[in-house]
Amino acid sequence: MQLMGYSAAILGASGYAGGELIRILDDHPFFEVAYLGAHTRADSRLGEVHPHLGQPDRMLGPVDPELLSDCEVTFLALPHGASWETAHLLAEQGVAVFDLGSDYRMDTPDRYRAAYGNDHPLPDHLESWIYGLPELFGDALSGARRVAVPGCYPTSALLGLAPLLAAGLVEGPIVVDSMSGVTGAGRGLKEDLLFGAIDESVRAYGIASHRHRPEIEMGLETASGRQQRVQFTPHLVPMQRGILSTCSATLTVEGETDRILRETFQETPFVDVIDLPPQTRWVVNSNRALIHAVEDHATGRVIVTVAIDNLGKGAAGQAVQCANLSLGLPETAGLATVGWLP
Repeated sequence: MQLMGYSAAILGASGYAGGELIRILDDHPFFEVAYLGAHTRADSRLGEVHPHLGQPDRMLGPVDPELLSDCEVTFLALPHGASWETAHLLAEQGVAVFDLGSDYRMDTPDRYRAAYGNDHPLPDHLESWIYGLPELFGDALSGARRVAVPGCYPTSALLGLAPLLAAGLVEGPIVVDSMSGVTGAGRGLKEDLLFGAIDESVRAYGIASHRHRPEIEMGLETASGRQQRVQFTPHLVPMQRGILSTCSATLTVEGETDRILRETFQETPFVDVIDLPPQTRWVVNSNRALIHAVEDHATGRVIVTVAIDNLGKGAAGQAVQCANLSLGLPETAGLATVGWLP
């Protein structure tokens, strides 16, 4: 088959984010999916793991960098700890790598250790990876060949808080309470993710210890130029996909938060500041982020709510957005700018 545009590989194709990558890239005008790799589902047909996708007879191969010599771009949707070696080998071969995993998101070995409790296997290479949040750090993406795609929770928190910190409008204490659908926990079989464990219930987890807190702090420090500390509490809610983050901070300047947020994102195709609190249903199946801010004058704090699709702007959609910018393609190519439900 004659490939048009960039030939792309997706490793981790059997997972939720991997399936979303396939769905997006199959309809992308500048990509052709040339290879699908999966660890435990290698030698399976695509239709066996993602029956909703087209071309179900495509075969899943192993996660092996040596099989990707003809691919110009690789998207990694592998679990934490599973992508560092593959990503490094592919990048060294000259392949443009967009890693949806967490292995290269941290900017220093110390921060990586704080998040994950162990040393990074290639600490000297962390600084060579670009943190791919286009709306805040997009200038660094042009021509980038090693891009670490942000986590879903950090994406929502950073979009809501970073512009306010950068403008000097807020300060700590910073509190982020987030709710996520179950696809954010991955596709692995886990007892606490069975239907009977999650239906009609909401629970907090990773309290004061979730690995995304250091990532949120890193992004806020990069945006503001100052050290930040965040109290972050994620919650699992009984829905398939979507994240709603409620972020609050102490106001240092009143009456400016809405203006700064609107000015920050007025030229961005995927982020909108709206006049009412967003709902996750409004962003599902899109790369969109919706933001709403309220200044609480009784407490002297601002409350910012942000809604994204954890598989879209929080994972696969953002990875494709990063690839578009890196390769000089239209930023919105292949990506939905509006949500699925009213």
